[in-house]
Amino acid sequence: MDVRSGLGARIAAARRALAAGNSSLPLPALRITNGLAMISLVLSSCDLLRLCCDRDRPLGGRELATVLCQLASVVYLLGLLASPSAAAQPKTPAAPSGDHDGGGSPRRPLGVADAPAPMHAGVESDEEIVAAVVSGALPSHHLESRLGDCRRAARLRREALRRVTGRGVEGLPLDGMDYQAILGQCCEMPVGYVQVPVGVAGPLLLDGRHYHVPMATTEGCLVASVNRGCRAIAASGGAASVLLRDAMSRAPVVRLPSAKRAAELKSFVEAAANFETLASVFNRSSRFGRLQGIQCALAGRNLYIRFSCSTGDAMGMNMVSKGVENVLGYLRTDFPDMDLISLSGNYCSDKKPTAVNWIEGRGKSVVCEATIKGGVVQSVLKTTVQTLVELNIIKNLAGSAVAGALGGFNAHASNIVTALFIATGQDPAQNVESSQCITMLESVNDGDDLHVSVTMPSIEVGTIGGGTCLASQAACLNLLGVRGPNHDSPGANAKLLATIVAGSVLAGELSLLAALAAGQLVKSHMKYNRSSKDVANDDSSVYSSSVGSSKDPN
Repeated sequence: MDVRSGLGARIAAARRALAAGNSSLPLPALRITNGLAMISLVLSSCDLLRLCCDRDRPLGGRELATVLCQLASVVYLLGLLASPSAAAQPKTPAAPSGDHDGGGSPRRPLGVADAPAPMHAGVESDEEIVAAVVSGALPSHHLESRLGDCRRAARLRREALRRVTGRGVEGLPLDGMDYQAILGQCCEMPVGYVQVPVGVAGPLLLDGRHYHVPMATTEGCLVASVNRGCRAIAASGGAASVLLRDAMSRAPVVRLPSAKRAAELKSFVEAAANFETLASVFNRSSRFGRLQGIQCALAGRNLYIRFSCSTGDAMGMNMVSKGVENVLGYLRTDFPDMDLISLSGNYCSDKKPTAVNWIEGRGKSVVCEATIKGGVVQSVLKTTVQTLVELNIIKNLAGSAVAGALGGFNAHASNIVTALFIATGQDPAQNVESSQCITMLESVNDGDDLHVSVTMPSIEVGTIGGGTCLASQAACLNLLGVRGPNHDSPGANAKLLATIVAGSVLAGELSLLAALAAGQLVKSHMKYNRSSKDVANDDSSVYSSSVGSSKDPN
């Protein structure tokens, strides 16, 4: 803590003490005391002025008493001005905004030096705090550091919001959330949390192990559909996965004085002889971040440098960003004319559908496959092998090409990815690139069986950091057996989670294509994705034929 912050804390403590003392006096007595203090200040000031003018005047007891009265009056009046009941609290500068362009450095939590000192409970009432927030005297984002109680801060912020907007949020839950856990990591200025139902599909038989897959969604039929796909996969011997690549990327953009100079930097960075040195500089940022490659793109005199590295069990955006900053600092030694425009130049590319992620991959690149027996296709999926193969070609391949899709050669991969991401504390916005997927179906074994696969080059997941610290999300990770870091093999938990995502997408693709082929999609959604109270009295044959029963794991 620096001198200014320490002095600020002492002043704040003195103000609180004075305010508490003033508030204990009756109002008439307080007025008399204030008046006497003002008179004492004026008289002592005049006497001191005469003393300064008459330098030959000897110093005695009267002069000493005058100085003491002057100091006492000044201290008292300063305490009076600092009291919340006597003066409005000054506005505190707003906290600097964080970088939200695709997961750059997170917003810095409020600290002692940039926020009011924590209050002791009971110094100011709830009503006074809410009034200060409504008037603008107390910024809403300072409540946590001001009060020292994250739940109380959320509750008072919620009340201030009601008064400002005239609309309440009574339906938004407040209790049940650990607001201390999200402070500085997951969400700023919380007023509650949103409830999303979590269903479980499975078991998914993947690589010889069974997984019960948690899915947070409000879309009816989704969990049941994935569940039916899991049944078909399990009845056919299970699915297998291959992890092709594990590398998170960050691509800053720098500007050089000329295109020629930018090309020189490009050659220097991409030179094999310099890689070990750059990797050594990059790897200083973390025990787990290890540089794997650098790829550059030139646009005029602007150079986009795409760094890719392993990140252990973390999704790794902050880890990569720190390593990139280290390398940029090193490069300035030989290229002092390099100007950093942005730590993220969109060549990364984060939370945007891009060809670079589709081709080069980002995060975990996974292929998952299964061979579904012809009998299972007919009994569980209610269709035929040839019908599914033809549908996939016309819909997922040709239809997506007609639409000009970029990595969208699938039926509904994003449905499963997003539901799993929300349940396990991943960044839901990263479903954009994580859902890039091509689904392939073909007949095998003389046309009797169906080979199905999904190729997903950019699944971005982690089992530590971000929302994985929250109790609900940690419970879902624990259900899958991938909670937290893997101490024996760093990175193994995140890799396993990526394969589970791909396996779940495989099940979802298989089931939805079967429902489309059998012509049961609309009927199943009309039956199970509506809020009619009489749905339970309807015939259940559509459900069993199109999505299967989520209660039957076999």
